[in-house]
Amino acid sequence: MADTVTITDNKTGKKIECPVIEGVYGAPVIDTKTLYKELGMFTFDPGFVTTASCRSKITYLDGEKGILLHRGYPIDQLANQSSYLEVCYLLLYGELPKKSEFDRFRDSLNQRNMVHEHLERFYTGYLHDAHPMSILIGVTGALSSYYHEAMDINDPADRELTALRVIAKMPILAAHCYKHSVGHPFIYSRDDLGYVENFLNMMFSVPMRNFEPNPIAVKALNLMLILHADHEQNASTSTVRLSGSAEANPFACIAAGIVTLWGRAHGGANEAVLKMLAEIETADNIPKFIDRAKDKADPFKLMGFGHRVYKNYDPRATIIRQVCHDLLNEIDTVDQPLFDIAMKLEEIALKDDYFVERKLYPNVDFYSGIILKALGIPTSMYTVMFALARSAGWVAQWMEMMEDPDFKIGRPRQLYMGEQSRDYVPIEKRG
Repeated sequence: MADTVTITDNKTGKKIECPVIEGVYGAPVIDTKTLYKELGMFTFDPGFVTTASCRSKITYLDGEKGILLHRGYPIDQLANQSSYLEVCYLLLYGELPKKSEFDRFRDSLNQRNMVHEHLERFYTGYLHDAHPMSILIGVTGALSSYYHEAMDINDPADRELTALRVIAKMPILAAHCYKHSVGHPFIYSRDDLGYVENFLNMMFSVPMRNFEPNPIAVKALNLMLILHADHEQNASTSTVRLSGSAEANPFACIAAGIVTLWGRAHGGANEAVLKMLAEIETADNIPKFIDRAKDKADPFKLMGFGHRVYKNYDPRATIIRQVCHDLLNEIDTVDQPLFDIAMKLEEIALKDDYFVERKLYPNVDFYSGIILKALGIPTSMYTVMFALARSAGWVAQWMEMMEDPDFKIGRPRQLYMGEQSRDYVPIEKRG
């Protein structure tokens, strides 16, 4: 017999048995679907921090132990041995591809790595200094108006085609956001380049000269994309699922995820790291800012340290740290004073008892911001890069949700704390 938890209404003495469901990993969950029907009650869980909103086979993370798995594969193995496209395949289909499967997957993406020429005119509707995320939200949502022939979300073939289009077109949309901001002509995608090389070419190539990406830069960006590809039921992923539960257009669901990712508390952390480093100005000022971070009366926080979920060292930060250092040693055009501050701050924080005791280790955002800066990607594009990487996870989560036999529209409840029922009083009689 399955384990159950007895919930008792202390007012009436009525009891119900709620099944306890065990997953492969992680804490068991209490199935409370009958709670309202039997006891007339809901649960109260602000931020949904103790609520499992879905079943999923895609990603598992354990914040206490610093574990992150994609389809069962540890993130360090994927980061050190795989490619971003292979991880995309894994997220979508559940298994690592054979070579023939991967070749077909890449060919399928290459067949779809263009956007309608008319869509490119959308960019001209934005000011040159518009935030790239505001542009990306608009053009991603606009994709929903171009693919009417394959929009049956109940058809597995149409869902798969949509996923391929998302992964193939996001680098184009992202690179065009940058090109629009600097007034450069858009560069078309190239089938002869790898996924990361193609993106860098669309970002930095210009008609009068070829762009040759540094292999260390390609490796660093490939790693970053892998580390950001999916991260379980975070705010943006939950937004994609909630939008999808209403049977919204899948491109609109991805745009909704981008909206949420733009939040400073979610995808904007790596941008905030660079702003903080600039505020520190010199390595000599670090002790002063360390003291400010320790002062409870001071609102200042060290950005890029600690994590909402990870209470141990962020496993992604462990992986990306070495690549960050390799890149800084390899690239000659880096803002050296800024990186000196970052490396000194890292050194001090890792030795300071205050941060060690509280497990406030550098997280992936600390290093990713430094890497993007070294690659010549402007700060305003950092969250766009995050969205590019996470789009694979978003569309994989959307596909999984659409295949779930328990699929239903999301409808969180509330604890109403407003006024009791009262009668309308005409305006002339209101005292």
